[in-house]
Amino acid sequence: MDNIGYTALTRQSGLRRELQVIANNIANLSTTGFRREGIVFSEFVRDLERQDEPLSMAAANAHQTYLVQGGLTQTGGDLDLAIEGDGFFLIDTPQGERLTRAGHFATNAAGEMVTPDGHRLLDAAGSPIFVPAGVAQIAIAPDGTLSADGQPLGQIGLMRPEDPSQLRRAAGTLHEATGPLVPVLDAVLHQGFLEDSNVNPITEMARLIEVQRAYESGQKFLDREDERIRNVVQTLSR
Repeated sequence: MDNIGYTALTRQSGLRRELQVIANNIANLSTTGFRREGIVFSEFVRDLERQDEPLSMAAANAHQTYLVQGGLTQTGGDLDLAIEGDGFFLIDTPQGERLTRAGHFATNAAGEMVTPDGHRLLDAAGSPIFVPAGVAQIAIAPDGTLSADGQPLGQIGLMRPEDPSQLRRAAGTLHEATGPLVPVLDAVLHQGFLEDSNVNPITEMARLIEVQRAYESGQKFLDREDERIRNVVQTLSR
């Protein structure tokens, strides 16, 4: 295969990854706290020996997480929380600390606030949030202060990566920061609300069609190139 074929193949590979990401976005239109993702294309230049011109190829290995605010839906749940503004809930998982905007919490047998998967919600100091049994009223202030029957118990911590480009999806609505985290002080917590997915279905469908057409165009080019090479080989072998 000549250089133009390798270039086309790397482009096709990147477009295929982008189709997978878009399909995942569409599948999570109704997932609480989901953050839309995109693929970042870049140029990869390979120096070829004994040739004047290097080989330029497309690389599509980086994912971008879009942090646009999602809509808020009222649930009335005492432990349902939505963030208005920047930041993420800090969650303790077996794989380490993770970030999420999905604020549907409950309490486990020990009285700790946990996600539906059983991961503990952490406070501003990195400790689990505890809710005593038998309390009549749970209140969570806009600054994250949690009170039970009027007695403050702690403050829910909101964090964000110091460098937004260091945020990557770990699994589902959980994200991992590959760099340091910093506290968020200007966000507002809404008790009894959940944040919707920030995926715009119209935008995603339009992008899906655009990428599909680009992929099909590239595949037709590769098919024609394959046919050309076959014809050349057959001609030379006569």
